[in-house]
Amino acid sequence: MSVLAPLQSWTSLDTWIVVIGALAAMACALPGCFLLLRRQSLMGDAISHTSLLGVVAAFFVSHWLVEANVISPATELSVRHVAMCLGAVIVGVLSAWMTESLQKFGNVESSAALGVVFTSLFALGLLLIRAVADDVHIDPDCVLYGAIEMAPLETVGALGVPRAVIVNGVVLAINLLLTVLLFKELRLSAFDPALATTQGIPAHVMHYGLMGLTAMTLVAAFESVGSILVIAMLIIPAATAYLLTDRLPRMIGLSLLIGALSSVLGHVSALTLPPLIARSVGISDVHDASTAGMMAAAAGFLFVTAMLLGPKYGLVSRAWHRLLLKLRIASEDVLGGLYRLEESGPASADVSSATERAAWLRSLTTQTWLSRLATWVLLRRGWLIGSGSDVHLTDTGREAARTLVRSHRLWESFLAKHFVLGTGRFHESAEQVEHFLDPELLAELDQDLDHPGVDPHGRAIPN
Repeated sequence: MSVLAPLQSWTSLDTWIVVIGALAAMACALPGCFLLLRRQSLMGDAISHTSLLGVVAAFFVSHWLVEANVISPATELSVRHVAMCLGAVIVGVLSAWMTESLQKFGNVESSAALGVVFTSLFALGLLLIRAVADDVHIDPDCVLYGAIEMAPLETVGALGVPRAVIVNGVVLAINLLLTVLLFKELRLSAFDPALATTQGIPAHVMHYGLMGLTAMTLVAAFESVGSILVIAMLIIPAATAYLLTDRLPRMIGLSLLIGALSSVLGHVSALTLPPLIARSVGISDVHDASTAGMMAAAAGFLFVTAMLLGPKYGLVSRAWHRLLLKLRIASEDVLGGLYRLEESGPASADVSSATERAAWLRSLTTQTWLSRLATWVLLRRGWLIGSGSDVHLTDTGREAARTLVRSHRLWESFLAKHFVLGTGRFHESAEQVEHFLDPELLAELDQDLDHPGVDPHGRAIPN
């Protein structure tokens, strides 16, 4: 049986599931980016739980209004959804205010204050669910874990568009519009609230507004995808995009793309991976898995991929760049050593005989795996000729070596002019700095030193 066999029965229901998941993920990713920049991602997690209190309160209020004949049962659904959004916004802002107040007036550490508020309000929401569950139709599993597979069944209008698509689509449009209109204010208040305040931007208003917007986004997605997926999509797409770029507009765009991609990969994985894994351990009656859970897992997979392979901050990329840097330094050390060997002539104070000269050359080019690799690279580039440890500089290699030695001796001269250090310290510092002096800085050093001809040790500075 093919791994992709379950996809052959793909229907419009599956398409709507993916669309709902993508809209909810993208709607959550937008406020998630600014929460991440504020280092308040855990606040988003807390709001996603504390908003449960507002959701339950909305159910209770709407039910009470129907019982009191204030509204008709026909209008209860629309009133309930408005009340849910309003309740979530109020509780979300209240959570942020209580956390800050507890931290400020109670002298409680920030994470501890958040933990107290988060657990207390979430527990209160759970207690209310149990208290009114017999009188009001509240399914805790739906509220906490979502039922995205069932969301497309509740449609609106003659076109049969699922209500969850409309709700999450409207929230996404609102978040996009506010992000565009208030981009400058959100960006400045996220990076530097004090500067934002001096610029006339009410940073506290932006902060509580972001908390309210986050709460509204979360409660809109609760009923269709559940809090587990909401938490994942609030944090993971933004965190993944943060690893891929240093530009905020690009980060926002990438987070939207990652959220949508997580929805597609998650639903496809929910259909294809569980049967494959189950058959590998001898179980034949497993056909699929929770789409919401697999979407969260897919987002986590994308995050791990970015963490490992990100072009700038990925672990593999950083290790590769460090290796390239070490290889460049080792190559330049080989070039510099060969240049100084040529410069000293047949004999010098360091290598006074042909035997000692050959031994010194072997230690320079073959002592470690890195020096051997550097020598091989230089031979491949045509900067060295020869084989093994019997190598010599080519004209191109000699020019590169001359630049390196010039950097070394100019830096030593600069230190001798401006700092009171022992001559041994000059060489130690120059050994490190010589690899990072660009032509512009070399020109400035040469100008500052009035074009010196020799370094503090009396050795000629190459032109």
